[in-house]
Amino acid sequence: MNHSPDMYWRLLVFSILVLFFFKSEGREVEVSDQAEISIMTLGPYQEELYSAFGHSAIHFSDPERNIDWVFNYGVFDFDQENFYWNFARGRMLYKLGLSRYTPFKNHYARENRYIIEQRLNLTLAEKQAMVDFLTNNYKPENRDYYYNYVYDNCATKMYDVLVAVFPKQITFNADYVEDGKTIRDLMDDYLGDQPWGDWIIDIGLGMQIDKEATPREYMFLPDYIEASLSTATLRRDSLEVPLIGETVNVYVPTPEQQQESKFFTPFNFFVLVFFVVGFITNRDFKKEKRTKWLDPVVFTLAGLIGWWLVFLWWGTEHLSKDNLNLLWAIPLHIPFAYLLGVRKLQPFLSKYFLVVSAGYLILLVIWSALPQPLHMALIPLILTMMLRGFYIHSDLQKQLRKANR
Repeated sequence: MNHSPDMYWRLLVFSILVLFFFKSEGREVEVSDQAEISIMTLGPYQEELYSAFGHSAIHFSDPERNIDWVFNYGVFDFDQENFYWNFARGRMLYKLGLSRYTPFKNHYARENRYIIEQRLNLTLAEKQAMVDFLTNNYKPENRDYYYNYVYDNCATKMYDVLVAVFPKQITFNADYVEDGKTIRDLMDDYLGDQPWGDWIIDIGLGMQIDKEATPREYMFLPDYIEASLSTATLRRDSLEVPLIGETVNVYVPTPEQQQESKFFTPFNFFVLVFFVVGFITNRDFKKEKRTKWLDPVVFTLAGLIGWWLVFLWWGTEHLSKDNLNLLWAIPLHIPFAYLLGVRKLQPFLSKYFLVVSAGYLILLVIWSALPQPLHMALIPLILTMMLRGFYIHSDLQKQLRKANR
């Protein structure tokens, strides 16, 4: 979400007034009979990868107290210490933010994202308990949390808040669960318009997201929070009541023209690369002369991704462990692809690229049996590296035979 400097100042002034209001009361907020609390579900937005999964927040209104606020667990600060390093390591701090309702709602409406509010069916005392929890959570010493895109995000916080305020009182439904569906499958459902984002996520995340998703794990997506709450119940003494009193469609998006299918997808790009490299390799065979600049170009991407995956697996807290993409993204391609001209290393490099290419062939044969599904766009990339690897082996063997004559 991009904000103008004026909006930042307005948010700052609003936050100061809210903090002053909190401190001026005997308790943070004394709710009235007119108070309402809703769980907001805000639809996906495909212009940005981070917004493709939608958003969740909590709306608290109390006309008698002149309150109309949104508690938003999806806020982060670029100015936090070591922001980029923490982001890279999967240790980024998010925090609970507080916004005025109308500007918050209007922002999502301008992006033509549906806005659904599920008003909680709570007594005055229950509303007070929930507001007390949220206002306490908003205090500077309590508002920060370590974000995790599956287990601790804006949507899962909706579940966490309700369970914390009403322990062992809420029963959530699980009618939305599909047999055999994994966390990766759930992500893929939202990435049809984000082919390159889907490709990056599929490569970067390991087998931790390839287990069958539990009902609780579905709730990292706002739509499933909304689905679960729609039939959830709240126990009061011996009485079970619906948790949601009313569902309001605050904003219904206007129909948009269906986007044309994008040609520049990972699969199409790597098919094009395969044919270009195949053409050059065929010419090299005929001329019996290897195009030396091509091999570092072909193997650099896989090598860089390989070192990135090593970092993600062992150096971060992302869900990137046990990642079978290392079967093709081999870190040793860098530096080996750049050392093909070093004569002393050519016997070793000839064997290296032969073994790697044979490994790629085996990988393609067992592709569908792998416990981690690899992105289909990788097939033409692997074919490209396999073709070039076999050619490198053949060319280096010729050079070695000539040198030994």
